Amino acid sequence: MELIEKYFPELTETQINQFRQLSDLYKDWNTKINVVSRKDIEELYLRHVLHSLGIAKVQAFLPEAQILDVGTGGGFPGIPLAILFPEANFHLVDSIGKKIKVVREVKDALNLQNVRITNDRVETITDRYDFIVSRAVAQMETFVRWVKDNVAKKSRHDLKNGILYLKGGDLGEELSGFPKATIYPLRSFFEEDFFETKSVVHLPLKFKP
Repeated sequence: MELIEKYFPELTETQINQFRQLSDLYKDWNTKINVVSRKDIEELYLRHVLHSLGIAKVQAFLPEAQILDVGTGGGFPGIPLAILFPEANFHLVDSIGKKIKVVREVKDALNLQNVRITNDRVETITDRYDFIVSRAVAQMETFVRWVKDNVAKKSRHDLKNGILYLKGGDLGEELSGFPKATIYPLRSFFEEDFFETKSVVHLPLKFKP
């Protein structure tokens, strides 16, 4: 938890309490449904919570922003971002029912009013969003195919509407077909070794009527 307060010192008491609850919630649920690896559960705040919040270092979400989290798994990056931006709206989607069960329980325990949850494939989602976020659920080419029709027309943020993707390793080959993509290395924001090879990729997408 000290890690979160280190990089996000302006948190309210409500936000601090919500972030603090994540550890017990995920440890408890992980004994029933394995949504976080055994190794990672002991480093939940570094490997999952702070990693998710790397997106916030690249783009802060405005009130009423609409954010789609694709392949949310146990709720990352959507749940940490929803805590950090309580006035933005987050739609968390995953096709695996047991993971969505955990996300629903975490949402309810934290009383997150700005989160809605869908247990389905992203291809069934027809709503439009300012940004689509995810943690490396597919190669960028595949991911773009999934979400290219879900981008809202009007951009209100510093970055243009599109994808904010948490990825690791050398992205040169994967992004070679996307000249408009911008890579933001997380080591620019976080000093921990874990982030040395981690990045946020922003890929603007055009609205398709």
